[in-house]
Amino acid sequence: MYTLHPQLAKDCIVIGHFNLSQLLLMNDCNYPWFILVPQRANISEIYQLSEADQAQLWHESAYLSEALARHFVADKMNIAALGNVVPQLHVHHIVRYRDDPAWPAPVWGKLAAVPYTDDELQHMLTTLVPVLGNHLHLA
Repeated sequence: MYTLHPQLAKDCIVIGHFNLSQLLLMNDCNYPWFILVPQRANISEIYQLSEADQAQLWHESAYLSEALARHFVADKMNIAALGNVVPQLHVHHIVRYRDDPAWPAPVWGKLAAVPYTDDELQHMLTTLVPVLGNHLHLA
């Protein structure tokens, strides 16, 4: 049975889910940073998913990336499935700007996380959810 890894549950806010993946918001307002987690038990690598689930993950990732890039007017989208700390398969989608504090390096370890305030979180959700359309089912 699928359960969200405790570290992801601690570091993120659950927004909702697509057909395959849970959509999380990293609780760090330094960057618009989202994570897709396929809702499958005991999966740590993309190749462990069925072919249908691999295709669905790719579709959800591309859909999310395009929506985020347009909504946030990104200079670049960083997408990564590392799993060095959290073994559960999860795919980071980070909106990047040429003037962000970590550019052009990866965001990991550059700045301490700054949690969203209640108002910032509410603004994020009310502006982003409509952009994601009917594909997203809210938590």
